[in-house]
Parts: sequence; C-alpha cells; structure tokens
Amino acid sequence: MAEEARLIAEREEQERLERERREEEERQRLELKDRERREDELNELRFILEENQNAVNTWEATCKEKAKWDRYMLCDGSPNPAVQPEINTFISLWKENPEVQIQPLLQQCALALRLTDELDLLLREEPEPSVAQVYQDTLLSLQSLIHAKHLQATEEILKWAKACSDIETGNMQTVVQDDNITLCLWANLNKNPRFKGYQFKEVGLGFELPKQLAMSDIGVRILHTHYDHLSHLSQRAQAQMRKPAREEVNEETTLAETPKVLEDEEEEVRGSAGQAEDELQSLKSERKKSAVSVHSAKEERKSSSLKERQEGEGGQTETGMEGVASSGEGADEADSTPAVVEPVIDSTEVHVVDLQQYTPLGGVFYFDVFRLPPQSHTVSGWEMRELLDTGLQVFPYPSEHSQVHSSVSGKLDENYTEFPPVGVTVALPDTVVFLEEPQVVCWDPVGQHWRTDCITETSYNAEARSISFKMESFCAFTLLQETYANMPFQSWELRPLGQDSALLTITTALAEVSITVKGNQCMLHMDGVHELAHLLGKWMSFSALQTAMRRAGVNIFVNEYSDKYVIVNAKDPLIEHAVYEQMALVSSAFAFSWSKWNAQCGQEHLVLQVCEHLEVGLVPEKAWSLYLLGAQRTQHLKMTERSSEFSPELAEGTEFHSTFLHMLRDSMSLEGRARVGHSHHLYIHTVQRLLYATRVLTFS
Repeated sequence: MAEEARLIAEREEQERLERERREEEERQRLELKDRERREDELNELRFILEENQNAVNTWEATCKEKAKWDRYMLCDGSPNPAVQPEINTFISLWKENPEVQIQPLLQQCALALRLTDELDLLLREEPEPSVAQVYQDTLLSLQSLIHAKHLQATEEILKWAKACSDIETGNMQTVVQDDNITLCLWANLNKNPRFKGYQFKEVGLGFELPKQLAMSDIGVRILHTHYDHLSHLSQRAQAQMRKPAREEVNEETTLAETPKVLEDEEEEVRGSAGQAEDELQSLKSERKKSAVSVHSAKEERKSSSLKERQEGEGGQTETGMEGVASSGEGADEADSTPAVVEPVIDSTEVHVVDLQQYTPLGGVFYFDVFRLPPQSHTVSGWEMRELLDTGLQVFPYPSEHSQVHSSVSGKLDENYTEFPPVGVTVALPDTVVFLEEPQVVCWDPVGQHWRTDCITETSYNAEARSISFKMESFCAFTLLQETYANMPFQSWELRPLGQDSALLTITTALAEVSITVKGNQCMLHMDGVHELAHLLGKWMSFSALQTAMRRAGVNIFVNEYSDKYVIVNAKDPLIEHAVYEQMALVSSAFAFSWSKWNAQCGQEHLVLQVCEHLEVGLVPEKAWSLYLLGAQRTQHLKMTERSSEFSPELAEGTEFHSTFLHMLRDSMSLEGRARVGHSHHLYIHTVQRLLYATRVLTFS
C-alpha cells in the first residue's frame, strides 16, 4: 500500500510539473507574441488619441473665437470686461452715479455680477500673468463696488424708516429680494426694553438682540448674497501660505494683499474707520500670525497618495501606457511606496478654516448693526431732516467701553456692563444640499479668512432645514460642508446607453449620484433631492455641471489636494490616466464597474469589471469579467468578482495585449466595433473629463 501511494504521489508530481512546464511555455509564447506587436498597438492607440485630441482642440479654438466675436457684437450696453478702457469707464461712472433707490441699484449690481462671472471665465483660461493680474484687480474692484452700493441702498432705506414704520410693532422691518440677494432690514424706532428679536418669516431669517441694543438707535441688516465674494480672498492668502518661501506671513503682508479699492470704498461709504480703529488694532495684535487651517474631527482621514493634477486635458502625443513603459519596468517594491506628503496647510491656529477641506455653501450672510440715520420731523408743516456727511456708520458692539449710553436718557446706564452674544436663525438655502449638519463660521476681515471660534450655542433642525446660533458680535458668516463628505466612493459603474451616450453612477456613503453623457452634454440625476430642482434633468456642458454641482453641495470631483484628506487606493497616475483614455474610447459599447480586487492588486496594477453591453438596461451580474491592467500589458483574468482569493491566472483562450483597447477588441462584436468606430470625438473627450475629474479607480 505504501509503495502504491508513493508511486501515485510521484505520478501526480510529474503531472503537476509537466502541467506547469506547458503553462510556462504557453505564457512565454503569449508574452513573445505580445512583445512582437507591442509597438504597432501603441502606435495605433497613440494615433487614435492624437486624432481625437486634435479634433477637440480645433473645436475648442473655434468656440473661443465665436465667443469673442459674439461678445464683441453684443449690443446691450454692457462693457466688455476684457477691454480695460471699457470696464474702467463703467466702474468710474457707476461709482459716481448718485442713484440710491434699491431697485435700480439691484439691476446695476446684477449687471456687475454678470461681468464678474465673465472675468472668472477669462481667468480660468489661464492668460498671461500680467493679463491675469489686470483681470483679478478688475474683479476685486467690481466686487467691492457692489458691496458699497448695497451699503448705500441700506442707508437710503434706513433714512426713511420712520415713514415706513409698522403700526403694530412701531418699528420698521422690510425685505427686498431679487435673484442675487435677500436684504432684510429692521430699524429700532420703538426702543422697547422688552424687545427680544424679530423673524423675517417670508425668507426664514431672524435675529435676537441683547437689552443694550434694544434701547439704542440702531438698524439691523441681514444681507444674504447668493454668491460668495469673500472666500476667494482667503483662498489667495492660503495659496500664498503653501509656498515654502513664505512660511510666515505677518500682518502687514496680509493687509497689503487687500485690494486698495476695497479700503477706499469702505471709507467712502461707511465713514466709520475712525471709530473702529482701536478695535481693529486690538484684533491685529491678537492675530499677529495669519493661519490657514482648521483642526478636523476627521483628521485621521488624511493620507498620502497621488499628486497628479486632474486638469491635464491637453493634446499629449504619448499614450499613458507608453509613458509608463518608458519610465522603467520592474520597479522595486520599496520605490513604489508613496512618500509621506506634507499637510496642505501647516498652521498653529486651529480655528481658521482650511478651504481645501471645507467648502462654503449657499452664499454669504452679512449681519450688521448700524447707527440709525437721523429721521425726519414735521415742524409747522415743514418736514425737516438732519443731513450728515459721514455716511452709514457701524454701531460698535461690543462697545469699547464697559458702560453704555442709554439712547433714551442720554445718561450712563450702570447696569449694562456686559455684552451678551447676539442670536441668529437661518433657513438653509433651498438650492443647496447639506449631506451633513452644516458648520457656521464667521469672517475675519483682518486675517482675511473664515473662523470657527466666534460661534456658540448652535442648534440644527434637520426637519425644518434651519440652524440657530449665537455670535460674539455682528459679522459676516457662511455655512460649511466638508468638501470630501462623499469620498471615498463605495462603488461606481459606467454603462453605455447607445451611440455616444453613457451613464456614470457613483454610490457614496451619503448619496447616489448619476450623470448621463450624451455627446458633449451632461445631465445630473439624484432621487429625493428637491433642493436640486434647478439642476436635475437639465443638459449642460461638463464644466458648467461640475461648477453647479459643487455650488449645490454635491461634490464627487477631486483635485490636487484630495488624496491628503481621503483614504485612497494609491495607483500609478500614468496607468490610471491611460485607462481612463481607453475606457472613454469604447464607452459606447462597453460597461465598466468597480471591483473589490482593485484594492488588492498593488499600486502598479488596476482591476475592474468589464462587459460588452449593447442593450438598454442593467448589466446582468454573470456577464461581468475581470481585467488586470498594468504598465506593460493587459490581461483577462480567469477569476471572478466572487472568487475567494486574488489570482492573476489568465482566462482560457485569451492573450496578453499592450493596451486595454486591443484587449477588448479581441472579444468585441461587430455591432460593438461599429459603435466604437463611430464614437464622436466630443463625446469621447467629455467621458474622459468625467473620469479624470472623479478618478473612480483611485477614490473607490
């Protein structure tokens, strides 16, 4: 028996060795065949990508020329912000315009906002540095002038507060709205010591005042701008902080970066610089060092990974696979380990918001208290009003003194020695999705950044979509959401819907987001989110959709800093880029999906599920196949998504290929070949951009 068992074991061992020998011979034969055709496959892929990119470049150049011509031919009386004499004349004339009535002013502000949007688009085209600086200065001038005009309109309304007082309350309260702003004004005419606060119910805004202010000649303003003209100032400061040569920025440097026009307009309109000087100096001394990040409760989510920017859409002539191959084969495993990256922002101030980690949503709320302008009095049939040339003046709160003058008696009131916080209630903007409880932050005009340490007693009502809180003083505030709340993704799928049409679905821990691509247009789909009614089901360019989704709080797009805040599957960026290029080429005929094995195949390889899918509807579960992609070759795996362990064994009847495109061609049907062959270059480019922007192979 023992002898028989030994012979059986020897025979099985010989069979195993023979089988391994044949497999190795077959593998060497396939590798040799792959090497022989490698250059032809890479050249063909390069030619296809170059041809598509050249067509896209030509189309984009034509669109830019047409846009310039259309802007030149636009005869609506608005200046061209790219022509400096025109825009300078517009700014000068508007600055001198004596119009202070609210409706004409809002119309003028709407025009100025359209001009700022045009300047934003011009800056995104990355013009020459000198031209970019001119555009940036013009943009800041327009934004500052818009803010100044809002103050002028506020002053005019408050001047006539007595004439517009409410019979029931004895005070004046009014709301003015348009597409860009919501202005809530309240004038304290009654000076009721029992007054607690007021709610502008029609717009969901309200405030609470301490007793000191309830007895003072004041006007309260809550101005909600649906746009944000503050955060970019902080972003510029933080971008400067990231430069190694500027590890510390003192107060003088920070203040010098503030546009001079901003300072001029503040002096011209408010006329309150002298009164606030001591307070500003105190703030400056306390905040001598400008800081640029906030300590996150999710600090552990930071990780080191890819450093590739995802805006590289230019016409490169070398394919991604070829670039990887030329960089060297068989890199040492230790070399492939990513180096530890430095934090985006190094700061000793934990209360300053890092705008890479958090995104302001819903615009800015300017919460101010002003000295009530002199009201008119009727004497012997004559209406008389004291005219002041100081402009609208800020009412200091907390006061510089520990005692406050009573506006009723004019004497010192010894009881008012403390300054309780002021309360605010805000209804969340109805065009923004807050996936998590929003965080309220206030603006620091000295340091030019958002801060978290001025907000207390926050109460969030998710059902009513409102948030209440206390503030130490009156200042601008906004609502924050974590930029990468949707990352990492749980799964994703790119499925064809027909010729030049596909659907990308990304499932996150908080939502499921779908984007349909048709030609060079995109459409967003999300279930049960009424706040996105202005976006859902509407076709727009990818750039416009990306901007709109970010502003609406639905961010699934990455940037150069994302991998420092999100745990990712670190992959070679050249391989990843090359795969996205080739996925887009065949996306009219093939479906692609997330695979759990992608996290277990190493940094130098990618694994994803693939299936030719020419019919409408979901992909059958059993139709998926696994593909292993690397720098040198692509292969169809024998294993499936349901296998118990990872194996690089080649599927039967398949070969190695140097590119993903040629690998898929081996099994492509005639109808599939026709779809891929007739794919439009703009559709391919749009799918590429969508994949570059989401980086689903790394962030899942």
